[in-house]
Amino acid sequence: MANDGGRKQFWKRSGSKVPGSIQHVYGAQHPPFDPLLHGTLIKPGSKPPTTPVKLKKVSTFQEFESNTSDAWDLGDDDDELLTMAAENLNTDVVMETANKVIQNHSRLQEQHKLQEEQLQEDKPVPFSELPSVVYGDNRLVKSVSESHASSSAESVSENSSMQRSQSLPHAPTDPLEGEVADHNMSATPALTEREAFRLDKFKQLLAGPNTNLDELRKLSWSGIPKQVRPITWKLLSGYLPANVDRREGTLQRKRNEYFAFIEQYYDSRNDESHQDTYRQIHIDIPRMNPESLRLQPKVTEIFERILFIWAIRHPASGYVQGINDLVTPFFVVFVCEYIAEEVENFDVSSLPEEVLQNIEADSYWCMSKLLDGIQDNYTFAQPGIQKKVKMLEELVSRIDEQVHRHLDQHEVKYLQFAFRWMNNLLMREVPLRCTIRLWDTYQSEPEGFSHFHLYVCAAFLVRWRKEILEEKDFQELLIFLQNLPTMHWGNEDISVLLAEAYRLKFAFADAPNHYKK
Repeated sequence: MANDGGRKQFWKRSGSKVPGSIQHVYGAQHPPFDPLLHGTLIKPGSKPPTTPVKLKKVSTFQEFESNTSDAWDLGDDDDELLTMAAENLNTDVVMETANKVIQNHSRLQEQHKLQEEQLQEDKPVPFSELPSVVYGDNRLVKSVSESHASSSAESVSENSSMQRSQSLPHAPTDPLEGEVADHNMSATPALTEREAFRLDKFKQLLAGPNTNLDELRKLSWSGIPKQVRPITWKLLSGYLPANVDRREGTLQRKRNEYFAFIEQYYDSRNDESHQDTYRQIHIDIPRMNPESLRLQPKVTEIFERILFIWAIRHPASGYVQGINDLVTPFFVVFVCEYIAEEVENFDVSSLPEEVLQNIEADSYWCMSKLLDGIQDNYTFAQPGIQKKVKMLEELVSRIDEQVHRHLDQHEVKYLQFAFRWMNNLLMREVPLRCTIRLWDTYQSEPEGFSHFHLYVCAAFLVRWRKEILEEKDFQELLIFLQNLPTMHWGNEDISVLLAEAYRLKFAFADAPNHYKK
């Protein structure tokens, strides 16, 4: 950066450290940037900025937030603003893009008013124009966040809808090598042009002799199509090498290595020194989600082996409650590689034994890669979680002082609700389909699980500010925070949450294009 003055955030009121100042924070390394849609934003010959974007000076963060936060309401501009972090953009282009987002949001508000007037005149709205989210089980469901934006969404053009489309499960196309096609075509809507383009981009990247992981992360930030999610997760987690010719050998070697661990250690689960660990695992597995999986004896058996072997091989932490949840997303995604229906409706034991062994080994190694980056969350006294909860408290106090003061006045401690957010990575707070979408982005970030998750938690808390401020009782407030109404959330809600988290990271950290290579 050019000078120290340029590094100081304008809203910082004291010399105390804020969460982002403990170490360099590298903003969203891979925002949803699409050259087909945003090629005009890159100026020919422009160089990557070497200093952070200089924002217009305002007196307080609250004033900054009031001028910008509403630009993140549902609309067709999420991808557009996130391109601010793309390489090769200069300051003028970034500010021009931000202004376009705000102007577009204002236009949508005007359209919203017109639609309200039409509704008052009892003008019918065609069902085909209603916004919807395609969930993993192929249901079209309106999300909670759409309730206040459905009118404006009706007026968005087909081209705008194409730009906003997320990479959700869709009808099958020709699968990649090693991928299993989804045969349930009759129940799956056809791909939009935007979705087909994104899927094709993934397939092109994955089909090459050496996968460009930087490009794969950029493309994955906005979500990964179900058809290519298994192999993409294995690549992003570092489990599979980028070189195609080395993948088969690597898979065979790692799978053999895992089952060698089984032979060496699993029989010791009833030894006196390991009884407590195995008993705790056996108690925790029935608590996992979804319920249909935990009721299947074959799934219980697989999870017990994965968790016990990991605990034995990581004596510094051993098994800690919460780790059991972190296996589930990997297991579900990898099972979907081999089946046409949703996991919740499928008898896992009907898969061939060799396939089940591959899924088990792959889930173990990918979970291990994840935990390598957050293991201090699970060592003695869980110092990593204690530190992150404290950072969250400091961050929220600057983002939304009123919410922070309200929690403090009612003596609600952040540890009482946010400990689980950090320990389980929000898996107990949102549906599994939303966790999988979150992890698409987390694995696209350089420190997604260890650092970007902090900003997601901050955005998640502030998302409920209205309900929080309405609660005037300690008990009711705590019950609400521990049981947030996210049952009907879908991918669109998560996309809005991630956009807000990215905005916070951009505001509280170094320029987002300054990331570690």
